[in-house]
Amino acid sequence: MATSKRRSASSGQAAGRPPWMLVLPAVAGLAFLVLPLAGLLVRAPWPTLLERLAEPQVLEALRLSLVCATIATALCLVFGVPLAWLLARVEFPGLRVVRALVTVPLVLPPVVGGVALLLVLGRRGLIGQWLAATFGVTLPFTTAGVIVAEAFVAMPFLVISVEGALRGADRRFEEAAATLGASRWTVFRRVTLPLIMPGVVAGAVLCWARALGEFGATITFAGNFPGTTRTMPLAVYLALETEPEAAIVLSLVLLTVSVVILASLRDRWVSTP
Repeated sequence: MATSKRRSASSGQAAGRPPWMLVLPAVAGLAFLVLPLAGLLVRAPWPTLLERLAEPQVLEALRLSLVCATIATALCLVFGVPLAWLLARVEFPGLRVVRALVTVPLVLPPVVGGVALLLVLGRRGLIGQWLAATFGVTLPFTTAGVIVAEAFVAMPFLVISVEGALRGADRRFEEAAATLGASRWTVFRRVTLPLIMPGVVAGAVLCWARALGEFGATITFAGNFPGTTRTMPLAVYLALETEPEAAIVLSLVLLTVSVVILASLRDRWVSTP
């Protein structure tokens, strides 16, 4: 009896002791990810931080970024939520292919996404030339082009989050509402949407954060014009060559937004049994 207790105690200690062969690479990986971010904090011009944040070019880039990211997120909600519902609730031929195409912007280099947008929505693009000839609308190198580029790269984050929420929702509530005579639109609006609202909110926040930090597709499709298309990531890139301290200040703003968002959504990915 005593022997078994000693064995269980020793096994418990062994199980609770992390192996150094895993701890050392883990610490090295953590340092690799954290040290560059710490470098921003160390090299930040703290005494003049508020003054630099109040500079006209910084405020202009910040305002444009916030406006474009918010409008892009609204567009993603309008089109992304129905798309997520289609992927989660409707079976049709080629569903896996469609789902793969929806998530392509997650792994596609943003610059390639910008080139693809130019080929479709540019002045000589497949749809862009029709828009220009029929309505006089040109999207490239405009603020609207920034919004389109940001929505293109950010929508998959919303779709994936909402689709996961739809697949995890209890469909018995929807079936009960349908048996009581509610139409499909009423069921979606009054039952399904409230059930998946946490997933919609989480997806919208991630979508907004991704749109706020978009660079490659924006500079390729919309260019880098002050007050029109120069968002914060583009301003960071430009300031890094001429005014590094301003680039650090803008980077700190983006870093703060990212950390706050990821910390607030931590429970979406980390759960305790």
